[in-house]
Amino acid sequence: MTRYEEVASALQERIEHGIYRVGDRLPSIRAVCQELGVSISTAQEAYRQLMDVALIESRPKSGYFVLPSRVPPVLPSMSRPAQRPLDVSQWDQVLELVATQRDDARLLLGRGVPNLEYETLQPLSKILASLHRHNDLMGFNYDKLSGSPELRQQVARLAIASGCLLHPDDIMVTTGCQEALSISLRTLTQPGDVVAVDSPSFYGTMQILKAIGLKALEIPTDPQTGISLEALEMALEQWPIRAIQVTPTHNNPLGYTMPEARKRALFQLAQRFDVAIIEDDIYGDLAFSLPRPRTVKSFDDDGRVMLCSGFSKTVGPGLRVGWLAPGRYRDQALHMKYVSTGASATLPQLAVAEFVAKGHYERHLRYATRQYQRQRDIMISWVQRYFPEGSGISYPQGSFLLWVELPAAVDCVKLNERLAKRAIHVAPGSLFSASGKFRQCLRLNYAFTLTPVIEDAVRTVGEFAADMVEEAQQHEHGLSAL
Repeated sequence: MTRYEEVASALQERIEHGIYRVGDRLPSIRAVCQELGVSISTAQEAYRQLMDVALIESRPKSGYFVLPSRVPPVLPSMSRPAQRPLDVSQWDQVLELVATQRDDARLLLGRGVPNLEYETLQPLSKILASLHRHNDLMGFNYDKLSGSPELRQQVARLAIASGCLLHPDDIMVTTGCQEALSISLRTLTQPGDVVAVDSPSFYGTMQILKAIGLKALEIPTDPQTGISLEALEMALEQWPIRAIQVTPTHNNPLGYTMPEARKRALFQLAQRFDVAIIEDDIYGDLAFSLPRPRTVKSFDDDGRVMLCSGFSKTVGPGLRVGWLAPGRYRDQALHMKYVSTGASATLPQLAVAEFVAKGHYERHLRYATRQYQRQRDIMISWVQRYFPEGSGISYPQGSFLLWVELPAAVDCVKLNERLAKRAIHVAPGSLFSASGKFRQCLRLNYAFTLTPVIEDAVRTVGEFAADMVEEAQQHEHGLSAL
């Protein structure tokens, strides 16, 4: 064995024994030289060997970092929802989750909030302060019902990256993406109508269905390729579906990004059955690699796709700046906007427009997505290490949310009750289903800085879940002994 192979072997052994964990920064070349008494060229060749086998990566001006295992995690299973329209339930659990969003006493591992501590957001604070100082009281006045022209122009420019050629007049600003989804559903449906959704599906959308009196038809969904087009086609033949609601890019919560060919096929299917699509693209800009995935809307040549998005997951949810490209339904959507909130708040729109126009948004995205990708790998490594064997883990290519499928013996609603004693909270999977399915699943957030405290919390979740598996096994043994 050559000297550089010996150095590489020693470093690999440290990685395998957990001395250096996924995401950790390795010693510098100079530090390795001093510790092991080797030349710079030997240390460099050792690190090159470790990069060749994908154990580590080199980051410009930062150093060498431990990569996650190349073996892909066990993915969650294909969903098997009920094959009929259902009334949406689960409001009590959703209300509990929403109520804990600012709970300083608990560690909220399941919230859907981006990291708000990055320095790349500082220019936005300065822009807001400047607008407050120099706009007199104009910022307190109503803006246009369709939204600030400055913001709509910037949104139209950003949409080009997703394959959409939109005019600013094609866009209306909403009070968050949640309002865009609500407007879309109220525009297209009447109480009692059926809406097809992916399964699991964002609980906010499910609660809009509940509030309007709509029925959800959950469609089987693959954790890699998204909603089953074959199952959706059968559902369209069988049920009077008024709209298809999907989150095809960096899906919340399952994590998939639908391949481009399937997005096109989804649009063609909707066209064939003359049904509208409501596309939630709120996480679309958080892609870990370029080019950014295309939207279903980018294939829309007859205006049947209502594209919903915003800045809550990229910049900050408290701004409440969302937007909607309603296509052929613009007039009805504007009416729904007027009767719900009227014009959206003026100053946040102007601030976001300037943030984007000056290039701060793109810089923030580049920084945030690099961090999220690294933290995804760390969180996955923790789940693999601490959760019960065989747990399925999503592998998102963007965003900051992880979906975990635990053994069937684990009830994550009851798991949350046990975790409350340790001041820990996760998002149980039952929130993401009309009927409360996915009780053995949970959603985790890896946007916040992954400190030892967070790791201890993830370990606790895994240990409590393992206890539930063991309790179930003991119960089965007890029954078999009778």
